[in-house]
Amino acid sequence: MIQAKNITFSHVGEPLYTDASFSVPKGKKSGLVGLNGSGKSTLFSLLLKQEWPEEGSIRTEGSIVLVPQEVKTDPIQNKSKTIREYLLSAKKHPDATYAKMLANLELADVSLDECPSDLSGGQKTKLAILHALLLDPDILLLDEPTNFLDLAGKRWVMHMLSSYKKTLMVVSHDLDLLDRALDKIVYINKQTKQFEEYTGNYTKFKKLKADKDANLTRYIKNEEQKIAKMKKSVEILRKSNVEKVIHQRLRLEKRLETMQANLPALPKEIVKISLVLPEPAPIGEIALAVKNVSKSYEDNQVLKDISFSLRRGERYALIGHNGTGKTTLIKMIMQLMNPTSGSVVVDERAKIGYYSQEFETFDMDDTLFHFVCDWSGKYEHQVRPFLARFMFQGNVLKQSLKTLSGGEKTRLAIALLMLENYNFLVLDEPTTYLDMLSQRVILEALKKYKGTMLVVSHTPEFLQELKIHKALLLPEEKVVYWDSSLAARSAKM
Repeated sequence: MIQAKNITFSHVGEPLYTDASFSVPKGKKSGLVGLNGSGKSTLFSLLLKQEWPEEGSIRTEGSIVLVPQEVKTDPIQNKSKTIREYLLSAKKHPDATYAKMLANLELADVSLDECPSDLSGGQKTKLAILHALLLDPDILLLDEPTNFLDLAGKRWVMHMLSSYKKTLMVVSHDLDLLDRALDKIVYINKQTKQFEEYTGNYTKFKKLKADKDANLTRYIKNEEQKIAKMKKSVEILRKSNVEKVIHQRLRLEKRLETMQANLPALPKEIVKISLVLPEPAPIGEIALAVKNVSKSYEDNQVLKDISFSLRRGERYALIGHNGTGKTTLIKMIMQLMNPTSGSVVVDERAKIGYYSQEFETFDMDDTLFHFVCDWSGKYEHQVRPFLARFMFQGNVLKQSLKTLSGGEKTRLAIALLMLENYNFLVLDEPTTYLDMLSQRVILEALKKYKGTMLVVSHTPEFLQELKIHKALLLPEEKVVYWDSSLAARSAKM
């Protein structure tokens, strides 16, 4: 059971919730929904008593376990020398039982003697969820459990969660996969700082929320029309010096002031936002040439004899299961890692904008504002309005990067791509952590981009709309021309 009663909480001086309440009964499954930065991850910290509300109370019953959205920060997994040791820390089982569980997670090729830190992001996530299920807590919290997972992995996770007998609260952009199992949705309204409770599944919530937003939009437009007419009337009355007319104008102005003050803002979900990537700088005909590249980690060969070239203006997708070397190849292109054999040649005029799903280029101890100023070399008065376009304002600018949510870090990483006229974008899962509104905004900007692009994504709609030219398939290690069937395949990878 979870109960939050009249809680108020601020993060770095910015209110997230104000006198807000919600509850999840014992044994019920709920989805937690809200825009990036609305306080979903913070709420989990409050439930775990890692932080405390300024006012109000939070009550939970029984043991509680969280699977965080950034599994790489899991201290138990990080200090475990083997997968066996990590799973044993949750519940003791024979090796054969663990092996069967790993096989169900499509990790049959992973050895129990392997170190968790050597796994890919998706593999680490699957392992963390298995660890949490083995613990069998009274309350299970999952913060974006399907990030980095292929479609099969997402379905497996959601199937396991749907059969979970105890209290569950999950944040996910894939709640459709858990739809039938959900009892309620808790929505964090970023504007009102309140929790809104919707009984029923995610499909029902989306309809009710859409109807509510549509009604609010109609109301706001009607009020704006009334205000516009009243302003015209005030201007007409202002031309008269007759005392009676002056009193009439003053009353109308007071009423106008009240109406404007009480007019609600449009929900951020339905405000039209657009971003434009800068014009790419000139680049050579061959932006990237990969020749006979292989990469091994001791006895484990991840990539073998890969060759392909990426021409100016082309868009390539890397498609393959987790652990087949997509991120490894990207790191070699970014010169963060050397191949075991072969060569990776990037055009000398290439100006690469790199998005990493693990935010490796971030100085996590730096503050957001200072980091962007330092990164861009721009003046403070130029950086502030730029960051405001990405919903970074006020005290959040003073936050250290490590305190940002996954969605906020993603928005920041995408913002950095907009700062320079990059002619080559390398994007490793650019929609991870993003809410649907942010995904659409980013997609529309990338669709208009005229430079060269190499992208990894498990989201078929994203790849399909980007109009990819070719795909490098892993582990087949071959290049093929793009067709719509590859979009579906990317979701299964």
